[in-house]
Amino acid sequence: MVTVRVIFHKCIQDSQEYGSDDEHMSSRIFFSVEISKVENGEIKVEKYDNLYTDLKQMVGGKFEENPIEVGFPCDSSGRTYSGPMNYTVFHNATESYFRSLVGSKGSGIHIEGGSGIRMYNNLFVKEYSVKFEAEDR
Repeated sequence: MVTVRVIFHKCIQDSQEYGSDDEHMSSRIFFSVEISKVENGEIKVEKYDNLYTDLKQMVGGKFEENPIEVGFPCDSSGRTYSGPMNYTVFHNATESYFRSLVGSKGSGIHIEGGSGIRMYNNLFVKEYSVKFEAEDR
């Protein structure tokens, strides 16, 4: 087992560049990953920067209730990150981070009780991190 720390850095919300259309809102979250493991009695830390994941949500639904599809982490070349990860924990943390930025509890754009509101290509810069255990690969 290793300790994984995901450090979220920023989010581009509802971006046409990342696949938004009339049916789905697509957003991209940028983050880093730190892997800590013990080798020969010493703690070794590996860091992976410039990672991202894409989020997709249906247009017109209730923002706080409708599910959010969270993609697998990728590097800046679009290759899937292959290091240690617990996808379930990552998914939940990414969804929480995103909902903390936009929606009725959002610190970036606080939307409550409105309908038909859609703003494209919003950039949010807010650091947030989460730690969890994962299998070493």
